[in-house]
Amino acid sequence: MTHTALPLLTQLASEGGEGGNHESLSPYLTGGAGLFILLLLLFITTRFNRDR
Repeated sequence: MTHTALPLLTQLASEGGEGGNHESLSPYLTGGAGLFILLLLLFITTRFNRDR
């Protein structure tokens, strides 16, 4: 099954020559939002960890 899917996936990957990025998405905004969410989850996890 993988030997039939591989050429199709290669063709699909080569057709998207623009890189797949949307013009309205800022990499700094996306990375900053991801960092903020991870730090928020870390803070919540450490606040609710009562094993210490």
